[in-house]
Amino acid sequence: MNKFFISFIFIVIFLLLNVEAAVYKGQKEFVKKCAPCHSEGQEFVAQKTISEWKEIMRNSGKELIRIHLTSKDEKAKDSYIYFKSKAFKKKSVHLIQFLTEYAKDSGKVPACN
Repeated sequence: MNKFFISFIFIVIFLLLNVEAAVYKGQKEFVKKCAPCHSEGQEFVAQKTISEWKEIMRNSGKELIRIHLTSKDEKAKDSYIYFKSKAFKKKSVHLIQFLTEYAKDSGKVPACN
């Protein structure tokens, strides 16, 4: 019974650490890939609610891609290459966790400016 309890505690701790690491990885990805165009990180992320960010990032970010492709800014259109890359597919999970963690209705403020 003690081995089971100790194993359970380690698994819970491991999962909690991974959730925080994912938000951190999403913040790092945002700063690296998004901040050059969306320089006001805190204000940009806080423009939308948690449900709005989830909707934008649903289906491998199809709505996010559409927003960038229909933008008049050439930099936004150039981001299409990134959105179709393996890196985006891999890191979008972390990015959505970052965006929802610091959304308008989350009550939290990111430290990325």
